[in-house]
Amino acid sequence: MKYIYLILSVLYSYALQAKMSAKTIHVFVALCDNEYQGIVKVPPKIGNGQNAATNLYWGAGFGIKTYFSKSKNWQLVKTFKANGMVLERLIFKHKTQNYYLVADAYNGKNIKDCTIQFFNSLAGTNKQKITVDGIELGINGNASLVAYIGHNGLMDFELPNTFKNTDKIQRSCIALACVSRAYFEPFIKSANALPLLLTNTLMCPEAYTLHDALEAYINNKSNNEVRNKAPLAYAKYQKCSVKAAKNILITGWQ
Repeated sequence: MKYIYLILSVLYSYALQAKMSAKTIHVFVALCDNEYQGIVKVPPKIGNGQNAATNLYWGAGFGIKTYFSKSKNWQLVKTFKANGMVLERLIFKHKTQNYYLVADAYNGKNIKDCTIQFFNSLAGTNKQKITVDGIELGINGNASLVAYIGHNGLMDFELPNTFKNTDKIQRSCIALACVSRAYFEPFIKSANALPLLLTNTLMCPEAYTLHDALEAYINNKSNNEVRNKAPLAYAKYQKCSVKAAKNILITGWQ
């Protein structure tokens, strides 16, 4: 009997350790919005920033919710509905690695708030934790990787501060938005963050690019390998050459 208790004790210890060591990727998605964003207009159904269910960057075929829900690598474990700035929050668990992905769908008219929260998280100004099925997950500045998906709102508005790093922790970041390097660079540098994936030109920030970049990241591939993986997905779905896609997506300060 004592051996059974010993085995159960070891198994419990391993389970507890797994819960404690879970890492989080926090994705801020500014829903596509024809009315409140300075974008080239898209069909009304996918350009309604107040309806996450059909939005280009969320519920549409290549949106975060749809694409990751269909992925063979991720499992949707929790959905939170809201009414306001964040319309929906999704929690995904990777099927082979101890990573969780927390994705927030921001009302399209709140793109500025979404951008501010992204930079606050990078700077360590906003740190939060949530508990999902008994597992404590770090979000915002407590996430190991913070990502932004959507229109580059910095083309339309200015931000109130430079988001200076507050805790000397360097977080990795991804910003999939048009010309994100040129516009996001000063804030990322001020936050002392590590740019894992940025863009040089106009682009379509659908979910497949993030999905494949994350697959390389969570399997401990180098930044260059992450950067090499992402353009393959972008070229496939955008039907452009890999060379062209590589000119769009960069890592570091290339």
